[in-house]
Amino acid sequence: MRVLVGCEFSGVVRDAFRERGHDAVSCDLLPSERPGPHIVGDVRAVLHEGWDLLVAHPPCTFLANSGAKHLYIGCRRENGADGDRWACLGHAAAFFIDLLRAPVPRVAVENPIMLGHVRRLFEVPAPSQTIQPWQYGHPETKATCLWLQGPPRLVPTSVVAGREARVHREPPGPERWRNRSRTYPGIAAAMAEQWGGV
Repeated sequence: MRVLVGCEFSGVVRDAFRERGHDAVSCDLLPSERPGPHIVGDVRAVLHEGWDLLVAHPPCTFLANSGAKHLYIGCRRENGADGDRWACLGHAAAFFIDLLRAPVPRVAVENPIMLGHVRRLFEVPAPSQTIQPWQYGHPETKATCLWLQGPPRLVPTSVVAGREARVHREPPGPERWRNRSRTYPGIAAAMAEQWGGV
């Protein structure tokens, strides 16, 4: 199966599919952190190249519910809307929708819990499911939504104890966004095992 992993610089999901014999390629504006087939560029430019499955991880900075307060000047609603932030939200939502509607037979788009504004203004459907790392062998919490068009819902593979919110406590710094955006290997393995045979 030909698999395109969009918006992934880590190579974690790509490599999980490749380990199971699939022709998987990652694509991101950044180079890959690990060796493997990788396209540097906008994923939308390669969506028409005959993929069987798209697994996309669009940036969540302007889409996530956790950033709602930043839509307002000084993070306070009474100060009025931050026009630049709302514009960025619009661009991010359009990108998300482009991936969700990609011309690929099977599509899975991943993001955190989404802002109600985005879902309402851009008619983004409700996610197909919400998963947690602790369902796939990692004793942590990080609610991750999946919008699925073709692939089945992921089934938990290894429910473990311990529910630490590690990514939410990542200290400020230049690597914070990078550390928070990597897919957990257990989730990547479940995607490859459960979607690779569909």
